[in-house]
This record gives sequence, C-alpha cells and structure tokens, in this order.
Amino acid sequence: MLNLKLGCKSIKVKYNTILYKIFKDNYEPPDIPTVLAKVNGEYFEFTSPLKESGSFEIVDIRDALGNKTYVRTLQFVLIKSVYDLFPESKVTIEHSLSKGIFGEIHKDTPLLEKDIKKIKNRMKDIIKLDIPIRKISMDRKEAIEIFKSYNMEDKVRLLNHVNTEEVKLYELDGRYDYFYGSMAFSTGVLKTFDLMYYKPGFILRYPVESDPYHLPEFVEYRKLSKIFYETEQWGNILDVGDVGSLNNKVENGEIVDIIRVAEALHEKKIANIADMINDRKEVKIVLIAGPTSSGKTTFAKRLAVQLRVNGIKPVPISLDDYFVDREHTPRDENGNYDFESIYSLDLELFNYHLEALMRGEEIEIPVFNFKKGAREWAGRKIRIPDNGVIVIEGIHGLNEVLTQSIPRKYKFKIYISALTQLNVDDHNRIATTDVRIIRRMVRDYLFRGYNGEDTLKMWPSVKRGEEKNIFVFQENADVMFNSTLVYELCILKNYALEQLEKIKSSSPVYYEALRLKSFLHFFKDVDKKFVPSNSILREFIGGSEFED
Repeated sequence: MLNLKLGCKSIKVKYNTILYKIFKDNYEPPDIPTVLAKVNGEYFEFTSPLKESGSFEIVDIRDALGNKTYVRTLQFVLIKSVYDLFPESKVTIEHSLSKGIFGEIHKDTPLLEKDIKKIKNRMKDIIKLDIPIRKISMDRKEAIEIFKSYNMEDKVRLLNHVNTEEVKLYELDGRYDYFYGSMAFSTGVLKTFDLMYYKPGFILRYPVESDPYHLPEFVEYRKLSKIFYETEQWGNILDVGDVGSLNNKVENGEIVDIIRVAEALHEKKIANIADMINDRKEVKIVLIAGPTSSGKTTFAKRLAVQLRVNGIKPVPISLDDYFVDREHTPRDENGNYDFESIYSLDLELFNYHLEALMRGEEIEIPVFNFKKGAREWAGRKIRIPDNGVIVIEGIHGLNEVLTQSIPRKYKFKIYISALTQLNVDDHNRIATTDVRIIRRMVRDYLFRGYNGEDTLKMWPSVKRGEEKNIFVFQENADVMFNSTLVYELCILKNYALEQLEKIKSSSPVYYEALRLKSFLHFFKDVDKKFVPSNSILREFIGGSEFED
C-alpha cells in the first residue's frame, strides 16, 4: 500500500491504482472542470497508475496546462463528431482567433451553418455519454496503417519521421488519433464550450484560465482573418502545410528552394506595402507595431529599402528616446515600473516634434540614457525632406493616443506578428505565440545574456503587456504582415533545445519547457548558412546585413 496526502487528509492506496479512481473516491464533484492530477508536484493524466507515496492534488482549467488539456480534449470530441456525421470529410485545426480556435471542414459540399449545428449537437451527445478516452501504446508502423485507413496523409508523413518505434495514440469510442500533449480522462468533463459557424469554417470556443465558468466575449477580427488566409495561400505555394511535408522537403534536398521562395514571398509583400504607402500621397508617418519577437526591426529596415525604390526617403525615429525620466514612469498593479505603458513615453514632446517635422521644421531628438534612467540632449537634429516619411517602430504604433495630434489621413499603420504558417498535422496546431517564444529564447540566449528559463519566466508578463497594449489595437492597422517563415523552426530548433534541456524539473516553467520540446523534436535540422543575410530570421540568430 502507498500513503497519499490529499490536503489535510491522508489515505492508503494500492500500488498501480488509476489516478482517476483516487479523484472520484475522495473528492466531491467540482464545479470547475478537473482534468489532471499532480503527484508530488508532477503532472499526470488521470489514466496513469499511482507508483509512489506522497502528495496528491487535482488540476483544473485555471491551471495553464489544465486549460490546454481541456481544449485538446474538446478538439478530439469535435473531430470524432465530424467523422461520425461526415465520414469522408477532412478536419483541419488551424489557428487561434478571438480566444478560440479556427478550423475548417473539407467535404464534397460547402460547409453550412446547419452542418455546424449538427456537429455541435453530436458533441453534446458524446459529452453527455461521458465516454472514457484511452491512451494506447502501439507500434509506429501499426499506427501508420490506422491513419492510412483514415486517409490521413498528414499523420502518415509525421509518423514516418518519428524516431521511436512505439507511439502513443488516444482512442475515443473506436476513433484513434495522435496528439502531443495530455488528454482528459473522459468526455463528460467538457462542461462549457461553443461551436460557431465562421465562414469558411468554424470557431471552437472554450473558457480561459482567468474565468473557468464562462466563454470569453467573441470579438470580430476581420483583418487578422484575412492575413491568416494569405498565410494559408503561401503554404499552398510552397506545398508545405504541415511538419511532415516540410521534413520531406528537407530529406529530398528541396529545402533550399523552399527558403528562397519563402523569403521572396516576404520581400514581395514588403514591396507591396511600400507601394501602398507611395500610392497614399498624404502619408507622412509610417507606424510599425507588433508583439515581441515579431521581427519589427528587420522589417522596418527592409521596408525602408523598398520605400527608397519608390523615391521615398524614410527617416526613422525611435520611441525609446522619448521615455520619461525614470522617476516619472508609471507603475503597474504590483508597484513595479511599467515600461510598456504608453504613458511611460513623453507624449506631449513626441507629438510636438511630429507636428514640427510635418511643418518642415528642424528638431533636436533626445537620447534616453537607460543606465541613468534619464533623457539627455546630444545635438542630434533632423528635418524631413519633401520626399520623406517618418518611420516609427514600437509596440504602441497602432494606438491613436501615441500620435493624437496628427490627423489619421497622414498616418499609415502596419501590424507585424509571427503568425504560425504550418502545424504539426491537421489536428495538432502550433500556437501562434510559440514561434515568438522560440525566437525570443534564442535571441535572449545569443545576444542578451538570458537563458531559456529566464525567457520562459518572463513570458507571462510579456503576454499581459501585449494583451493590454498591442492586440486590442491590431484591427486599427492599414495592413498586416506575417513575419513567420515556414522553415524557421528547422533553424531555431537546436538553439532552443540546448536551453530547454537545461531546465530542471524543480523549475516553475519545467512543463512549458517539456511542451516546447515535444513539438520541436518533430522538425528536422537545417543549416543556418542557407538563411539569407537580410532575412527576418537573422534578427534572432545573428549575421544580419542590417546589424550596426
């Protein structure tokens, strides 16, 4: 018998008892969906057997890993429901949108709203039946044969590149699927969800960690949806829609051509944006904004080249030089300096300078001394030529408060972010934030003196700042640019894994590190020598032709 401590209560449990039984026998049915267990601080699926004495805790969807488990289980129920109703169809889980997941269902006839209602009702039936989800170990070749019988070539391609001879599949009422990441014990845990029609597909909605009882408000993001569609078209041009197809390109030697075309797609889009600015003759200020590790700096410099092709002279201004002195910096709810607040900038001086420049006057730009936390004046003067535009890069560029004294018609706003260009397979997406995490981790390690653990610990704070200062304004952009390159994780993989492998099980970000490692291992390596010197990727691995 093993000794378990459940809070203030101690019990004796037989060795190999399934964790779900311990939960059901000792806890009242919780209001909040409970999806995992912790034994001695380590996360386990409820299907796991107990192997040691110690502490036992339950994990609900207020926990980050618990929330991801809930969503993954919901996706499995969705996939099962679709194939129950439309056996010959194909389900693709694609990307996040308005705190939900957008996907498509490809079948002989166009997807209609009535189809979505049928699928939603079938999901409710499966959830009501509280069907157990089994985790099964099987030979990789046997799993490949299952997916061949389903006509799921994406999973066949993926498993062909997996190095282990045994894989783990999940089974729900006779339907098998492959997921990376944990799964709930049974379907009955899925208390709150919605499935809505969103042409040409659907949005699967679920509670977030901060409010486990309700669905978040749905907000329309038409421009973001459009850029995701453009990204899908780029994937079609490259003939790379998932990791398995990318790995095939690496193995057969086509990856160099893929890199060339991917970079050319970037350059063509940047040239198009420069043309749009040129066509709007009134534009005098170009604002570039986006979350961390989007590649804003390299994008701005490549855009400057394309503006000059159009006869426009770009004059860059850095928002960093307009920070208020340290003692005037606003503080956050914890009493710490909030450098990401728009009010950490001297908005009055900044707008005064913009107005003066637009009148053709010369101004002196301050220089912010970060060591002293104070503004200095070094005689740096600029004037905008007749054929010039001011280019401003920074997180607040889309917020009208930043340039409130300048009429909207004189401004051109660009939103840039690394929006995932491919997924592991049709049912396993790579979150849009994960590419930025990997980029940031590599750059922090190579150039900023932070290790991977430091980066992951800072990330929640970074995300909060982005939610508050960037994402709420993204639809204000005149144009959006996806800076992700379909091949980049093949380059970044080994840099990131080197850092992730150093994170110990005692770290609070250990399970996040495990999650990132789990999908990075799917990618085959590509030598960084093939990355062009003007690539946005060079901003994170070094060797950029734009480096000072």
